[in-house]
Amino acid sequence: MATVIRLARHGAKKRPYYHIVVVDSRVARNSGNVLEVVGKYDPMLARDNDKRVILKIDEIKAWMAKGAKPSDRVYRFLANAGLVAKRAVPNQTKKNLQSEKTLQKIKDKADKLAKIAEEKAAAEAAAKAAAEAPAEAPATEEAPATEASATEASAE
Repeated sequence: MATVIRLARHGAKKRPYYHIVVVDSRVARNSGNVLEVVGKYDPMLARDNDKRVILKIDEIKAWMAKGAKPSDRVYRFLANAGLVAKRAVPNQTKKNLQSEKTLQKIKDKADKLAKIAEEKAAAEAAAKAAAEAPAEAPATEEAPATEASATEASAE
């Protein structure tokens, strides 16, 4: 009998909850012919939550010593717990990658945002320069105005 450590789905519709179980490899997922429940997995909890994956490490080690093989998902849980060495994902498909069209849209949007940011920075620089220029200009204009009023006063 080949034993495996895998997930058995429980929980309600759209609210999955899994038991990590040891079963005969020929048994259906939720048949009830479970040799032992060795952990729990709740995908609805946050990834950093301690109760997301609960493992009975001693029982898992005992079953693996007897020859039980973990499924891919359970293997990841065991690797994160430090029970087995991490392994590379074999031949990952490209379905998880974004399409060329989507990547082009993202690039175009980034370029557009960069252009808007450059225009905004240029406008702010121009406004700052304009704000500094009038501050200097009245100081130079006041002197001629004073001279003009002095010449008007002397003319009278």
